[in-house]
Amino acid sequence: MNKGRRQADTDYRKHVSDSQNFITSKKLLHRIVNLSNIDKNDTVVEIGTGKGHLTEELCKKAGEVYSLEIDRRMYENAKLRLAKYTNLQLICGDFLKYKLPVKGDYKVFANIPYFITTQIVGKLTSGTAMPTDIWLIMEKGAAKRFLGMPKETEKSLLLKVNWEMKIRYHFRREDFHPAPSVDSVLVHFQKKEVPDLNRNEYDAFRKFIEHSMKYGICGKRGVLTKRQVEVALKQAGLPHAHEDGLTLYVQWLCLFRWYQKIS
Repeated sequence: MNKGRRQADTDYRKHVSDSQNFITSKKLLHRIVNLSNIDKNDTVVEIGTGKGHLTEELCKKAGEVYSLEIDRRMYENAKLRLAKYTNLQLICGDFLKYKLPVKGDYKVFANIPYFITTQIVGKLTSGTAMPTDIWLIMEKGAAKRFLGMPKETEKSLLLKVNWEMKIRYHFRREDFHPAPSVDSVLVHFQKKEVPDLNRNEYDAFRKFIEHSMKYGICGKRGVLTKRQVEVALKQAGLPHAHEDGLTLYVQWLCLFRWYQKIS
């Protein structure tokens, strides 16, 4: 059993390493890091040191950088390449098992392995140790789902309670080595100073979304009547919710608050 787990762990680490697509252009790396608000007062966590090109740019920009690399060979090579940076702490390990900082603010900037995008975003955007800002290079399709494009999903609606999200840069496939088979973007997640809902409301909102997406907001098994939906949105000065699934986050939030008020 232990041998099987070790093999699975080895296979996972190899998969992470093999699925990385690196950006080596100093001009491009400088450009995208400068799109962030990172400065010498910031602590930054990088997921995947890789060859160290992005790490080097972060070290020039940030006060302190913690960079994690799961591949031992890449870690050792990066350690030699980046030895001159005294504000860098290299860590050989799996980010998904890494304990995020619990004291003080920090930010994240990373070119992540695409096949674990959901796990990485989930870890960074929930819990008690969330960063203030996150910049992730990810597959464009995944980014659009997180942002609720072209329509909101359960994931996008729950993310928007705590985060403002925006695509900041569109890459060309040839910007990477090796070139990925999908389009890539840089997404900025900015934590809201005050979340739209408190913890108890968040749990109730999640259940409201789950039920409404399964059975509809109004109807036989819906949580509100058609008239209630119309009144709630009208009083909030919002356009009528679409029945084609394109209801916006602000409309979902309005209807949830109305539902709470009448329940």
